[in-house]
Amino acid sequence: MLTRFLAVAVSAGVLLGAGPFTDYTSETPGARHHITTADLPAPGATESANNGPSLVKRPDGAWPRAPKGWKVSLYAEGLKNPRQIRTAPNGDVFIAESSAGRIRVLRGVGPDGKAKTSSIFASGLDKPFGIAFYPPGPKPSYVYFGNTGEVVRFAYAKGDLKASGKPERVASVPGGGFVDGGHWTRDVAFSLDGKKMFVSVGSYSNVNDPDANPVEHERADILEFAPDGSGKLVYASGLRNPVGLAVDPLTGELWTSVNERDRLGDNLPPDYITHVKDGGFYGWPWFYIGGHQDPRHAGKHPELKDKVIVPDVLVQPHNASLGIAFGPDGALYAAEHGSWNRAVRTGYEVIRVPMKAGRAGGGYEDFLTGFVTTDGEVWGRPVGVAFGEDGALLVTDDASGSVWRVSR
Repeated sequence: MLTRFLAVAVSAGVLLGAGPFTDYTSETPGARHHITTADLPAPGATESANNGPSLVKRPDGAWPRAPKGWKVSLYAEGLKNPRQIRTAPNGDVFIAESSAGRIRVLRGVGPDGKAKTSSIFASGLDKPFGIAFYPPGPKPSYVYFGNTGEVVRFAYAKGDLKASGKPERVASVPGGGFVDGGHWTRDVAFSLDGKKMFVSVGSYSNVNDPDANPVEHERADILEFAPDGSGKLVYASGLRNPVGLAVDPLTGELWTSVNERDRLGDNLPPDYITHVKDGGFYGWPWFYIGGHQDPRHAGKHPELKDKVIVPDVLVQPHNASLGIAFGPDGALYAAEHGSWNRAVRTGYEVIRVPMKAGRAGGGYEDFLTGFVTTDGEVWGRPVGVAFGEDGALLVTDDASGSVWRVSR
């Protein structure tokens, strides 16, 4: 199997284990990567692949790998499509089981490393993803969930394991689901002062022109609302699929993890992680990674070319960068769900973005790897990341239906 993948890679011109564009064969905890705009190939330098993973059951002995000094345990298993994960102020762990339409709560850590209790907080939701507690701080009175076409909230008191009432609809957002192909995840985050609610809305398409496609209205954006859903405006635009949101607890800046477009070749364009500027424009669909024009929209909107913001951190193209969270060490951690539009697999890991004084240096490190076998078969796909009150990293894996716990 590995020989077949290597043959495909060589024929497609993919660099294996060599910077800056690498693949799963060179992913190892602690390995560092740095992609810059100078590294970008020309559009179509390689053919675009259809190489989605054929998921397999976790093989005997297969286990995620973390850096030296960390251990990995299986915190929960048997979950249905676990996606976003967030920790409540009291330490309870909330997980969106998106395809099941429910929110699960895990509590505590038993002697076997697994959660002591597991319960359903709410069900009957429409592909829930985002989870946020409001107001920010130790005593929230609500928990918000991002359904695919709306944001809802439930009354919440510290320690609640089950919703005490029905959901209140707070805001409507463009919808999109599993069936119709639109990007459907809606993450939710609040500013540190609690005055702003941010909601991520991915594009409906890969690269359709919004000028001619009304379905793209208010998509490929991060929307801003007041916590009660009023005052809607576009906070930032041109973000093809800004899946994960997180607010830096030190600076208060909003960060996002973005899935860039497909069908421009193996190594174009990179996915990215960036802080988000109020009113910022990030290029989609006409431009990418600064003023690089997408050839499918040649000549369109030249007035926007110099306004496109270059993201802070470029990650491997087609990585499918999803959930993000700031760690106790001040670094930003991101789940890389894994590629389908690349000849050789990339992603299927958790990465760490070092930060200094609230700024990323442009590079990142492999942190949690091992979800792909040596012959290229995929058994795990990280989606969400969060930190427990004890500092352990929790990672949802929607391929194996598990939550992994990475602790010192």
